[in-house]
Amino acid sequence: MRYLNLSSRLWRVLPSIVALLLALGGLAAEAQARVALREVANGLTQPLAITHAGDGSGRLFITLQDGRVVIFDGTQLLPRPFLDIRDRVASGGERGLLSIAFHPEFASNRLFFANYTNLEGNTVVSRFRASRRAPNVALPRGERVVLSVVQPYANHNGGQLQFGPDGMLYIGMGDGGSGGDPENRAQDGGSLLGKLLRIDVNQRPYGIPADNPFLNRTDIRPEIWAVGLRNPWRFSFDRATGDLYIADVGQNGWEEINVQPAGGPGGLNYGWRRMEGSHCFNPPSACDDGTLTLPVLEYDHGAGESVTGGYSYRGTQVPELAGYYVYGDFISGRIWAARREAGGWVAREILASSISISSFGEDEAGELYLTDYAGGRLLKFVSE
Repeated sequence: MRYLNLSSRLWRVLPSIVALLLALGGLAAEAQARVALREVANGLTQPLAITHAGDGSGRLFITLQDGRVVIFDGTQLLPRPFLDIRDRVASGGERGLLSIAFHPEFASNRLFFANYTNLEGNTVVSRFRASRRAPNVALPRGERVVLSVVQPYANHNGGQLQFGPDGMLYIGMGDGGSGGDPENRAQDGGSLLGKLLRIDVNQRPYGIPADNPFLNRTDIRPEIWAVGLRNPWRFSFDRATGDLYIADVGQNGWEEINVQPAGGPGGLNYGWRRMEGSHCFNPPSACDDGTLTLPVLEYDHGAGESVTGGYSYRGTQVPELAGYYVYGDFISGRIWAARREAGGWVAREILASSISISSFGEDEAGELYLTDYAGGRLLKFVSE
């Protein structure tokens, strides 16, 4: 995984710059506006993820790698963290507090979930509760572990949590690390590594949804929704259509975006380690027997080295992005917008930057943001 390969790549990323403008060109020929990024907050320590609570408050919650979550209230960063679990998080490299997700009924039950690396180096997904009396503060002592997964290596932790339109919690799990998935865990049905998981958190510790694709199989874990992923660092659901976009960080040659249309039954195999993108990896030839689902978008390492998945833009403030899936690259800082057109998916570069793009996120209105890992900033997409 390369999204946070600090030892070999992050320090090559130049300090990020303010003022990012590039003409949209073919994005919308009739629109003369330009897409830009506006800084809305700074002083963040290694921000990794952005989400909202869906409670009408308008707050953005920014996950910091060291084990904290801070709140941007629309005007400023609040001085007190919403959550602070640094005492139980191993942070550094590709480990840390990697994301949080709010229960669909958070406004009434105050529940949210966190994905982090514990002090033993393993993945933990836990449930927390926000304080009733102080809604900008969570209660770390009330942690309830939902799921834990042993990590054999220190990289490829995945880390994304998202509730789907179906109310189920989806969990992105990397292949366990090292290079080339040496134990072939992404294709091993007995391992949760290299998979997208789908669980029901309204049961304790969790339940298996009745329509999970492998529910009645003995050769594959029932929590699994999709297999064959290397490191799905960021995935998202289109709030308008329910389509699922999975950005999978590549090995040495290709970065990819996979799409599962809304209503699909799951059970897809996205190919790793047999394929990297749409190219054979191991074995080097004759790798696709027709059972694999190939990416809808990919780019080689001349364009970037670590894809950061984004969102389908459904806001109103940047109309030239309406309906486009926006994503970027952590290493190159490039940002693209893509959509299905006649003949297939087309992606166009809309911004060139030196930002280390660790995550995209959207607010309750569907406006789009990103985090600058090295620069410690929260930036918002705007029209100019």
